[in-house]
Amino acid sequence: MSARRSDWVRDAIGARMRRVEADSDTWDDDPSVDDDDPGEAGLVEGGYRDGPGRLVLAATPIGDPRDVSARLVELLTSADVVAAEDTRRLRRLLGVLGVTPSGRVVSYHEHNEATRSADLVAAARDGAVVVVLTDAGMPSVSDPGLRAVRAAADAGVPVTAAPGPSAVLTALALSGLATDRFCFEGFPPRRPGERRRRLAELAAEPRTMIFFEAPHRLAATLADAVEAFGADRPAAVCRELTKTHEEVRREPLAALAAWAAARDVLGEVTLVVAGPPAPSGPPDEATLAALVARVQERTATGERLKTVVSEVAQAAGVPKRLLYEAAVHR
Repeated sequence: MSARRSDWVRDAIGARMRRVEADSDTWDDDPSVDDDDPGEAGLVEGGYRDGPGRLVLAATPIGDPRDVSARLVELLTSADVVAAEDTRRLRRLLGVLGVTPSGRVVSYHEHNEATRSADLVAAARDGAVVVVLTDAGMPSVSDPGLRAVRAAADAGVPVTAAPGPSAVLTALALSGLATDRFCFEGFPPRRPGERRRRLAELAAEPRTMIFFEAPHRLAATLADAVEAFGADRPAAVCRELTKTHEEVRREPLAALAAWAAARDVLGEVTLVVAGPPAPSGPPDEATLAALVARVQERTATGERLKTVVSEVAQAAGVPKRLLYEAAVHR
């Protein structure tokens, strides 16, 4: 964010920020190393504030730091403990905002989540306000945080959230696809066979589907999606959302697969895929033959005929009974 911060950010900082000397005791070690846990007493230096503690899941910008909320600024400046997925990235965000945390900053990532969740909950139970944040978006959504929420709930510690940017909802809104019913499917499996099976299971999913995917696996995932959902299924690839090089491509899956295969895709990627079309009239002979071949290919690997027919028919928008009879008699 530039020096000319908008008034609401400046007001939030001026009203609530308690600046302290930044020294080595404020920050944990590099989050890439599974550091020594400080223990329950070590998370906050000195006594806790009066009143009940709580765990707060705080959303961070998914790209543009100007999307930070006034409440997040307030929490970062006043919380007793700030648990960050990557303390180096948090440093950069704080530097852009011109904010100095008054509490202890600790790392909280996939390598120490199992052990540190208990420490965070213990601190909240003893009266601390503990803020959990990840590199981008809402904690616990394809990011650390779920274990802390479960542990806090089991311990009777209040859990709340400071909502904010979400790659899932941003991509859905920009995709141009149906938003009345949707589901988030996270990252598809990395292994090709497992990924194909997972996508095949979703062929009949009626809701708009949202996936995260690594850029170097996008072409393969789109190719598998063409096989599972059909070449003409509407979809959108949303890349680098809210960043300088934001890109949203809205095309049928086959076109998106060809686009991804022809280049090195970079950046954060969210894939949005429409649900299947409503069943239409009977297909022509060539289309029916292709669908039967797809059914036979899957049943040859041991999948149940009725399940496969239902999924393929739903994905192609053809009557299930018609496809079943064709598959049985060919």
